[in-house]
Amino acid sequence: MAQYRLYLTRDKDQAEQIFDLLEPVFEEDGLPLANTEIDEDKQIYEISLYTEDKAGADEALPRMAACLGLKPDEISIEELPDIDWVLHSLEGLKPVRAGRFFVHGSHDRDKLQDGDIGIEIDAGLAFGTGHHGTTASCLEMIEEIVALEEPKNVLDLGTGSAVLAIAVAKLRDIPVLATDIDPVAVEVAQENVVKNGADKWVSTLTATGFDDPAMQARAPFDLIVANILANPLIELANEMRAHVKDNGSLILSGILETQRDSVLAAYEAAGIEHHKTIYKESWVALHLKPKL
Repeated sequence: MAQYRLYLTRDKDQAEQIFDLLEPVFEEDGLPLANTEIDEDKQIYEISLYTEDKAGADEALPRMAACLGLKPDEISIEELPDIDWVLHSLEGLKPVRAGRFFVHGSHDRDKLQDGDIGIEIDAGLAFGTGHHGTTASCLEMIEEIVALEEPKNVLDLGTGSAVLAIAVAKLRDIPVLATDIDPVAVEVAQENVVKNGADKWVSTLTATGFDDPAMQARAPFDLIVANILANPLIELANEMRAHVKDNGSLILSGILETQRDSVLAAYEAAGIEHHKTIYKESWVALHLKPKL
């Protein structure tokens, strides 16, 4: 069956912005996305979205156009030979440094340097390769808060690929519960945990919310990390307060700059105050703590 590619050509800055807009929209669908340099001298990049068949391309095209504020005919489409485009997309997925963390695919293991905390995450079916701005911001904040507060019990809510849970476990020997509502994501997360040698400390769980018995047994948490989306975070504000220790911390992301005030208002109403914001591109990561 023929595969298809939807693609745009832009300069470097525009390409990065487009990649960041498209990644949270399509990666949960398991559609590989690549940002590949095609002209080094002119800094021209091609952003490509790969689908398994024509029906997938027809479904993805209007979504991609709407996300970018374009007309569908402004996006190019081509039929591809039958090769592994998931693997091909990795070639355009460059490693990311966030503090001491070095998030990379298997194709970039040789780029690890002395002192790096390497986290190997390949493109796959679960959201969160570590290359999105929200994940990088969370990693920076995790490094800072773990050093300052030395949490002993951590929850990664909406874990996706488990990159954040793995990061916590690799910083210190800290038990982390990594949960997601999607069983496919949890399966991928578990594979990544094992591959990164963090299975002694990270437990994965399919759970729809805080009511799961396994989550209740572990609560309250010293640190809760949630890189999901603004609206679910707003809805979870009261439950977050109920499940974080009084001297604990929350790291929240998946939030656009324009959504920051709405998220903070919900958590303020729930008895949680703002301590720090990291801005990266058009996204923010928040450090919050219960009011004492």
